[in-house]
Amino acid sequence: MSSASGKCLCGAISFSIQFPSKWVVHCHCTMCRRAHGAAFVTWVGVESPQARIDDPSGALQWYASSAEAERGFCKRCGSTLFFRSSKWPGELHLVVANFAEPMDRAPQAHVNYDTHVDWFTVNDGLRKKPAPAS
Repeated sequence: MSSASGKCLCGAISFSIQFPSKWVVHCHCTMCRRAHGAAFVTWVGVESPQARIDDPSGALQWYASSAEAERGFCKRCGSTLFFRSSKWPGELHLVVANFAEPMDRAPQAHVNYDTHVDWFTVNDGLRKKPAPAS
């Protein structure tokens, strides 16, 4: 498989990526948990030119979640879709759960694990990395 595609809940925004991906991880940071209403979020990272976003109706909205990062979501249905940051210039991060096809790799780690919720037990054997020092 050389690519994967997906869309938001209402279908107003569709997207695709060309493989190879850079990585796939589960993020446990507070901002991801709040933005998605979940214990963690699984992201795939690609170089920006490998991603294509189709938004013919203008439903994509970007929210500045911090001084260096923004999160893209559908303003019609509320689906959270994308993340980009000056910390990782030239990369686009996409929510794996919104894809119709599998990724080219399995998740490799749990990141920002030091902020994980205590009501969900992770027992998959993947590396558990703390948040990077600021």
